[in-house]
Amino acid sequence: MTSRVIALDLDGTLLTPKKTLLPSSLEALARAKAAGHQLIIVTGRHHVAIHPFYQALALDTPAICCNGTYLYDYRAKKVLSADPLPVPQAQQLITQLNEHDIHGLMYVDNAMLYEKPTGHVLRTNNWAQSLPPEQRPVFEQVASLSSAAQEVEAIWKFALTDEDTQKLKDFVHHIEQTLGLECEWSWHDQVDIARAGNSKGKRLAEWVASQGLSMQDVVAFGDNYNDISMLEAAGVGVAMGNADDAVKAHADVVIGDNTVDSIASFIYKALL
Repeated sequence: MTSRVIALDLDGTLLTPKKTLLPSSLEALARAKAAGHQLIIVTGRHHVAIHPFYQALALDTPAICCNGTYLYDYRAKKVLSADPLPVPQAQQLITQLNEHDIHGLMYVDNAMLYEKPTGHVLRTNNWAQSLPPEQRPVFEQVASLSSAAQEVEAIWKFALTDEDTQKLKDFVHHIEQTLGLECEWSWHDQVDIARAGNSKGKRLAEWVASQGLSMQDVVAFGDNYNDISMLEAAGVGVAMGNADDAVKAHADVVIGDNTVDSIASFIYKALL
């Protein structure tokens, strides 16, 4: 198998359920990097929420964040390319969130903003507090997302959660029909909403082309619906065993789940 780029989703893929990296994955990826493969993180996360993993992997490539909304250069600490959500559309979405009583976490600039500390926010913030201060993502409670949207430079995406998943599904359908935004499920009870046209696959293809390569040179690992675009576009799309069957159907290969040495085993057998 010929590959020069290894694209890695984080949650549900490279990370265990406890949000840790398996030593076997780190070792295998380090060997792949030494052998000449470029590693790139392609995640739904904000760039401020991937510091520990980026550093543990000793990367020098930019990171594709918020499901392809932007490409971030960690060394220069700047956004290289982006398609943020226009403020008028963000305001329309916030109005709908308030009317339907759906919680929205707004990803902006270098922080994540929220009005109410719901379960998703509390869980993620608890994880953040376990990190060294210099690696902690910024969560900020604001009185009004609508007001905050007027003051930031860029709105990357909204992460919506609700215990009533059917309510969330109905809301997403409504938003797709009325606002035409990009809605992708990134967890069983979380849907991400961004500017139409943004996807992991699209941004990854742009970066790969900038390296003088094609998507046939890419092996991509993913587990959720927001990974489908890159699993389909990659020369080899690898789905985790913990992925839904609908996601696996878009992959070329299905390996074990994210609790065991699945990624390492694949790298040793297929790439090294």
